[in-house]
Amino acid sequence: MSVDVRSIVLENKEKIENKWLSQLDQTRLQDYTSTISTDLIEEQNREFVSVIFSTIEKDNSYDHINQFSERIVNLGWPLGYLTEGMQTFRTVSINVILNAVEEESKEVFLQVMQDVNNWVDPIKNQLINEYSSNWNNTVSLQRVALQELSAPLIPVMEGITVLPLVGTIDTDRAKTIMENLLDGVIKHRSSVVLIDITGVPVVDTMVAHHIIQAAEAVRLVGATCILVGIRPEVAQTIVNLGIDLSKFPTKSSLKKGFESALEMTDRYIVSTKKQMDEAENILDSIGKE
Repeated sequence: MSVDVRSIVLENKEKIENKWLSQLDQTRLQDYTSTISTDLIEEQNREFVSVIFSTIEKDNSYDHINQFSERIVNLGWPLGYLTEGMQTFRTVSINVILNAVEEESKEVFLQVMQDVNNWVDPIKNQLINEYSSNWNNTVSLQRVALQELSAPLIPVMEGITVLPLVGTIDTDRAKTIMENLLDGVIKHRSSVVLIDITGVPVVDTMVAHHIIQAAEAVRLVGATCILVGIRPEVAQTIVNLGIDLSKFPTKSSLKKGFESALEMTDRYIVSTKKQMDEAENILDSIGKE
């Protein structure tokens, strides 16, 4: 006896959908979305089963699958949500088909299993492939964004920029710092760059080497580097390691470094209150005369 599995599934669409949604509530799929609202979970579950049936009805047209996989990635839900959802759908479909078939035999059971697997597995594989592709794209975009944030060059005044460094500096990040630094110096026409290492937890030989290289590269394009944010423990480490930072100015704080940068660009901080007091004194002396 030959069983038209596809027809039985489509005829029992509502029954399969309800059983599938019911079994999802009883599985550990809910653990994946424990911090998500119940309404959103239910909405995505219904869309999931709708996508599966749409693919079956349109003979494995994967347009809806691709869009759904991308949405799951954007929500931050794990791949297990898709794989376990498909496994649950497979189990429910087989049970519904076998209950709808009058003849119970080993041959019928094997045929049902094979037919269900033949259209469930491609859908599952497509979901996994699209999820993985979208996930990799998301990670790549995040990596680029983090690289840009890891070495931001901030113009604070004409000719003066600040490069605040936070976190560990490895070889890859040092390369990013160098590129952003040189591009930023030229873009902002900087005369002085303040490299602030207040947020760098450890300054060892490798980190110092990268900083020295960056300062030397900046010098070659016509600007001057000032290393600021040197904490006492960092200064002690630099001395103990015998690191030579004498080629460019160093300051203990960003404030002192900024004052030096102003002097290098022929600018000074002037107290307007002091000038006003002096003017008032002059006027008072004139009045007394």
